[in-house]
Amino acid sequence: MRKEENDLLTQTDAKTPMGELFRRYWLPALTADELPGPDCPPVRLPLLGEQLVAFRDSAGRVGILDAACSHRQASLYFGRPEKGGIRCGYHGWKFDVKGRCVDIPSEPAASGRFGDQISLRAYPTLEQSGVIWVYMGPLEHQPSPPEYEWAQLPPSHVFVTRRLQECNYLQTMEGGLDSSHLSILHRWTLAYDSVIGSHMDSRIVDIIGADPNPFYEVQETPAGLLLGARRNAGAGDYYWRITQFIAPCFNLVAPTGASTLNAQAWVPLDDENCWGWAINYNLDRPLTTEERDAMKVGGGLHVDFVPGTHMGRANKSNDYLIDRIAQRECKTFTGVMGIAMQDAAVQESQGRIADRTLEHLVNSDNGIIAARRMLIQSTQKMAAGELLPSIDPASHHCRAASLIVPQENLTDVPVEVLQSAWVA
Repeated sequence: MRKEENDLLTQTDAKTPMGELFRRYWLPALTADELPGPDCPPVRLPLLGEQLVAFRDSAGRVGILDAACSHRQASLYFGRPEKGGIRCGYHGWKFDVKGRCVDIPSEPAASGRFGDQISLRAYPTLEQSGVIWVYMGPLEHQPSPPEYEWAQLPPSHVFVTRRLQECNYLQTMEGGLDSSHLSILHRWTLAYDSVIGSHMDSRIVDIIGADPNPFYEVQETPAGLLLGARRNAGAGDYYWRITQFIAPCFNLVAPTGASTLNAQAWVPLDDENCWGWAINYNLDRPLTTEERDAMKVGGGLHVDFVPGTHMGRANKSNDYLIDRIAQRECKTFTGVMGIAMQDAAVQESQGRIADRTLEHLVNSDNGIIAARRMLIQSTQKMAAGELLPSIDPASHHCRAASLIVPQENLTDVPVEVLQSAWVA
C-alpha cells in the first residue's frame, strides 16, 4: 500500500476524506447507562478528533456538545447539569441540548438578549438498545436511524460495552474482518471462553483449528461487504464463516452455536486511539444474569474493566498480563487471556498507526484488501455526491452466518449460506 492511501484510510479528523465519511453515519457514542438519569454527571466524549461532552438534561434528553464553553473555553465537563441544560463551572453560562446559550448570569438585563447570539456546536443524538448514537455530519445529509438487528431489540436483550484501544481504528477493524487469525491467535481460547465457548459447536472449533488457510469469497452488498471464509470440514463438507461488514465500521460476527450473537463497531477517538464496541444479543429473549455476569468479567468480545474507566485490567502497560506458562501448556496460543485482549495485544503491537507500506499480503488477506478498497471508493462516492453503502437503513437487514455444507462448489458461496445472511 502507498503511504498516501494509508494516510487517507487512517486520518479521521474533520475535513479529511475519511473523517468526513465517518461523519455521514450514525455512530455509537456511549452506552445509555453512562448517563443514567436526568441531570447526572456529564461525560467526556472524544470522537473523530473532537473534544465533546455528553449530558442528560432534566427531561432526560441527551446533548452532545463541544466541550469548550463559548465564553472563555473552560471545559463543560466541570459544569453543572441543571434545569434543562448544563451550566459552565467557571462563570455560569448555561447551554441546552441544542447548544443554545440560555443564560448568562454575569450580564445585566439591560444588555439585552446577548445569549441568543451565542451557541455551541451540538450534534443530533438518539437512543436505541441501550446505546446513545450521534450524527456529526452535515444536517442535510443526516440519514434515517440505523436498523441493525441488534439495535432494534429492547435493552434487556442486549449487552453492550465500549473500551479504549490504543491504536488507529483501522487496525482493530481489520482484525474483526479477518477470519484466518482465528486458527492461530484464538486457538484453544474459543472452546473455553465463558460466553462464546459455553454452547459452541465443538465441530466448528475443531475445523477452525485444523484449517488455518481459509479460501475467501468477497461480495459487495448494499451495506458494505459479505466476507465468506471457507474451510475444509472433512467428509466432503465445507465450513463457511460469513462476516457482514457494514460501512463504515460495523461487523456482524459469524455465530458459533453460543446462546448469544455478536456484533462489533470501531469508532475513531482520534487517529491514534479508537473506541472498540462489543455487542452481545439474543433475538428471542432477555439475556440472563449469568450471561451478563460472564460478559462483565471479560467473556466473549468484552473485557474486564478497571473500575470507572474504559481500560481493561489487562492492557499495554502490563503486557496484557501475558502468562507464558499458559502459553507453553497450550491453554492460549499467545499467553494472553481473553479474545478481546488477544486482539488488542497484536493490534496495538503494530504501533499507534500501522505502516502498511511494509506489509506483505497473501490470499487470506483478500477480505482486508476489499474493505480498504471499499472505504477508499466510498470517499470518492461521497465527493461525487453518490449514494454511500449502508446509508439506506434497509441495507442493515442482514446477518452473519455459519454453516457446514456439502462441497458442491469450489468457489462460490452456496445459496443456502447466502439465504441465511439476510433478514426477511
